[in-house]
Amino acid sequence: ALENTRLYQEARTAEAELKTLNTKLNQLVAERTAELERSNRELNQFAYIASHDLKAPLRAIANLAGWIQEDAFAILPASSKEHLAKLQNRIKRMEALLNDLLTYSRAGRVEGDVKLVDSSALIKGIIEFLAPPPGFIITLDATAPKFVTVSVPLETVLRNLIGNAIKHHNRPDGHIHIGAQEKAGLLEFMVRDDGPGIAPQYHDRIFELFQTLRPRDQVEGSGMGLAVVKKIVESRNGTLRLESEEGKGATFWFTWPISA
Repeated sequence: ALENTRLYQEARTAEAELKTLNTKLNQLVAERTAELERSNRELNQFAYIASHDLKAPLRAIANLAGWIQEDAFAILPASSKEHLAKLQNRIKRMEALLNDLLTYSRAGRVEGDVKLVDSSALIKGIIEFLAPPPGFIITLDATAPKFVTVSVPLETVLRNLIGNAIKHHNRPDGHIHIGAQEKAGLLEFMVRDDGPGIAPQYHDRIFELFQTLRPRDQVEGSGMGLAVVKKIVESRNGTLRLESEEGKGATFWFTWPISA
């Protein structure tokens, strides 16, 4: 009886210590979560302010370059004309970067109303907007579903993936296929191209901010499109994956909740 009493007391003591430890652990997790949320808010606020406030001086630079072109282009030497063209291209690139930075800061937030979305019509509208070059073929599964969701984030994801497949293709007669199917209570979208492909060692890098695999003088872009895609998909508790090898095209899959 004495031994049982001792064991019972030890068990009660261990249980009390475990409860205390769990309480401290939960408190620590809550503190770290709050700190992370605060850091994310500050980062998003900084990205918004930076992209917004930098647009004003950038527009002033663009205006000055335009006035120089209007007033003196005819008398400028060839080298100065070339420099002016480079300046104007850099202005456009910076403007695109600021717009993409602003998009990234907003990514992951619910935008728009929850409604029935025809994914086939949505994708066709994106293709029409992107205006692929003549001879470029884009096909779509006939079974692309209708489902209830917030359409703006989904459109942003698809527009970036399809736009990248067009922009980074190495042939004017490329082919992109887009599909969607229900899988384990989610919709899984697929964007597959027959372009130059991506070597496995770059599969993680391409989802990071400001990362491009080709020089920006060859392909215009901020290197933020896939980072935006990743942030939006994960904010919807979805998954994003890539299958690709160099010279064998690329296929992106992402999952999306059927109802918001």
